[in-house]
Amino acid sequence: MENTATYFCAYCGEESITFVDLSGGFSQSYIEDCQVCCQPNRLFITIDEETLEVTIETDITY
Repeated sequence: MENTATYFCAYCGEESITFVDLSGGFSQSYIEDCQVCCQPNRLFITIDEETLEVTIETDITY
């Protein structure tokens, strides 16, 4: 099962949309390049078990 969610790039601050695979667990992290500036963002994804609401925090990847 997949869902889309938005996040703000840790480098340029632009909003981007990403696909989140809900079957991957309620806590996930992976690296995705910003769709605007192409810099790598570490995404920390939390999914609410009851509502399936997705929350994404970003961090700069070194």
